[in-house]
Amino acid sequence: MKEVISKGPILHVSERAVNRIKELLLQDDMACGVRVGVQRGGCSGFSYSVDYAYSKSDFDEVVLAGDVSVFIDKKAIFFLLGAVMDYVQHKFSSSFIFMNPKEKIKCGCGRSFSV
Repeated sequence: MKEVISKGPILHVSERAVNRIKELLLQDDMACGVRVGVQRGGCSGFSYSVDYAYSKSDFDEVVLAGDVSVFIDKKAIFFLLGAVMDYVQHKFSSSFIFMNPKEKIKCGCGRSFSV
């Protein structure tokens, strides 16, 4: 993993993730950042979500990573404390990934986790 840009109290964001977020924001000029959340689902109980953010809700926490904003849903804060968000590219796929010290079990496919 490359150098971590943000050292916010909730979520750390790698340089690769920041660069990918910048690329994504260029594709949607209405978006003001990305929103990271945790949802119930997947074979291990929870999964991460990353989507465009179009506004800040009253309940969002904002992590400034470089010059991009990462909005974190209030309900996801507990799950994301101390986690690192990175971006990886493989030959046939690419995705945001999370290294999270709170994860007890991660699904074999890597898409869901339990705490």
